[in-house]
Amino acid sequence: MGHEYRGSSKYIASKELMEIVNVAIVLGKPLLIKGEPGTGKTLLAHSIAEALNKKLIVWNIKSTTKAKDGLYFYDTVQRLNDARFGDRDVSDIRRYIKLGKLGEAFVSEEQVVLLIDEIDKADIEFPNDLLNELDEMSFFIPELNEEIKAKHRPIVVITSNAEKELPDAFLRRCIFHYIEFPTPEMMEQIVKVHFPDIETKLIREAIKKFYWIREIDGLRKKPSTSELLDWIKALRIGGVDPERIEREIPFIGTLLKCEQDTQRLERFIMNQRGSYEVKRRFI
Repeated sequence: MGHEYRGSSKYIASKELMEIVNVAIVLGKPLLIKGEPGTGKTLLAHSIAEALNKKLIVWNIKSTTKAKDGLYFYDTVQRLNDARFGDRDVSDIRRYIKLGKLGEAFVSEEQVVLLIDEIDKADIEFPNDLLNELDEMSFFIPELNEEIKAKHRPIVVITSNAEKELPDAFLRRCIFHYIEFPTPEMMEQIVKVHFPDIETKLIREAIKKFYWIREIDGLRKKPSTSELLDWIKALRIGGVDPERIEREIPFIGTLLKCEQDTQRLERFIMNQRGSYEVKRRFI
């Protein structure tokens, strides 16, 4: 497969993920990545760009984003202002055509990695509106009577938080992969990439407590990898002894981000202590 993706210095990729990335590149199809927050969906595109030494173009999708925004934008307001107050030649419409992120990727002199981030935030028609451009690797600008064709087919990575279902026609044209939440063993590898000289006992105690918290039912927002990394950094700066993490949870605000979840955790701990006291009385 030529220059293959094998993960990068700051991104630990599973064997399955590496394989599917390479398949998408070879087939020239968009790679649709799903997975819960904190599984590294967005960072994957950064990792591919770093590993393959390619420029990364990021298109962050919002609820108001339209497919055309990624192609080009005709700045009529600027043209009107120039006509009224400026001394520029407003007859040259080309001055007022700005390429969007997809347009940028198409005209690039070298192959780029294009990240279409959180596609499910947009209107349900958005993915279908992109189908033709992603298939044909070209689009038309009527104002210039000109077609923009991709010089090189970009490596397209699309992320989704599964907030809404994507259309079947769109799914059919993508290579799909669901990133599972890292196992504790893989998480230890991830942490060591970020903190290579940290004490192993501290990492293991922190990871054990982190997964224990994630198992608590009814949390509104389970802590993710980024929260774990922040917590370990705080534990390290605070000089927290690994034994203390077995007994309590210092700096809980780095792991849980809403009052409802911290209260649920406190109740869970109180219930556990209560049942432990009951057991002790009967032993």
